[in-house]
Amino acid sequence: MHKNAERVQAALRAAGSDAAVVELPASARTSAEAAAAIGVEVGQIAKSLVFVVDGEPVVAVLSGSDRLDPEKLRLALGGSEVARADADAVRVATGFPIGGVSPVAHPVRVVVDRGLATYEAVWAAAGTPHAVFPTTFAELVAVSGGDVADVRSA
Repeated sequence: MHKNAERVQAALRAAGSDAAVVELPASARTSAEAAAAIGVEVGQIAKSLVFVVDGEPVVAVLSGSDRLDPEKLRLALGGSEVARADADAVRVATGFPIGGVSPVAHPVRVVVDRGLATYEAVWAAAGTPHAVFPTTFAELVAVSGGDVADVRSA
């Protein structure tokens, strides 16, 4: 298993989760690729996007079928400036590449969009563009230490 996937698996175990990281032969870099590789709806993919709010990185986790509303993220965090992090900033903040950013196993604040609660099961990235893990909304919030908010576009 890739060292990033091992890091995610260890973080899941440490948080009390029984979720098992799965390494896929096909790419799961995008929500559509992940859904096709796993055999689920795009909405069941818990995509992790990294933004910078007032100079601090934040991981926003939302359904693969939704778009993030930066203004809602700003308001949810009480910030004044929001910008999308570039690839270098993502890797520095989380230790993961774009397309593999996990909602766990990093020190970055996490915000989980409440829209993910509509799915019984969701799949999140596990440190590489080929690694994922299954979870539920409640478990995702718990293992990520995330704050629940409405940050998706209307």
